[in-house]
Amino acid sequence: MINRRSLLGIAAGAAAVVAFAGTQLTGGAAAAAENTAFEVAAFQAAQASGKSILVDIRAWWCPTCARQKRIISELIKKSKFGDLVIFEVDYDRQKSVVRAFGAWRQSTLIVFKGATEVRRSVADTRPAAIEALLDLTI
Repeated sequence: MINRRSLLGIAAGAAAVVAFAGTQLTGGAAAAAENTAFEVAAFQAAQASGKSILVDIRAWWCPTCARQKRIISELIKKSKFGDLVIFEVDYDRQKSVVRAFGAWRQSTLIVFKGATEVRRSVADTRPAAIEALLDLTI
């Protein structure tokens, strides 16, 4: 689980974080049901506002991550997930963030309701299981 001390440690190095898609978030919380590169300030803002959050720890080379991404892309089209904020963490480039979340491998999905971690899943590619995980944020 992530705690304040871990987040403060991440924040100290946040300027050096390279975003997942090679772009950086310019600030503010992510748009509803949109994948956004993880950025500490945006994550904290989403938590503070009580948002439903999915943290998706992925690697570009991971076939399980690619499968999860396809499933999530389909699921977020459902209106019940319209307010979900998705933060993507690059497993290879954002090691301090990965450690702060206590993730031990890529293909880790962590759901939060505000500041509270609700549950996590590792390497699951069953659409029904991923939907059930996301349902916990509603």
